[in-house]
Amino acid sequence: QVQLVESGGGLVETGGSLRLSCATSGITFSSHSMGWWRQAPGKEREFVASISGPGGVSYLSGAVRDRFAISRDNAINTVYLQMDSLQLEDTAVYFCAVGDRLPVVTEATSYISWGQGTQVTVSS
Repeated sequence: QVQLVESGGGLVETGGSLRLSCATSGITFSSHSMGWWRQAPGKEREFVASISGPGGVSYLSGAVRDRFAISRDNAINTVYLQMDSLQLEDTAVYFCAVGDRLPVVTEATSYISWGQGTQVTVSS
């Protein structure tokens, strides 16, 4: 049974930081890329970041790449999203997801499992 448990969401002022964590079980963690996606109110789900299985390669969307960083700790089957310089437009539900292959992937159809989502709200 694949399980993804997210934590770290919350309310933060513009310019602030949050670190999201996603603890996984039920998968061979290091064999899969991991991703973060988000969905803002009234919008479609949007790709945020992906990291390869070993952790050597990462890819972030243009909207966040100067401010966010994705990392993983394969010893504890956990992936992180460090979010700095948060802006109002970063407000969304953030989802952790398991890729269908080891390399980074950016299409929603390439993800095989999804977490429940955690709310990030940025206020002015």
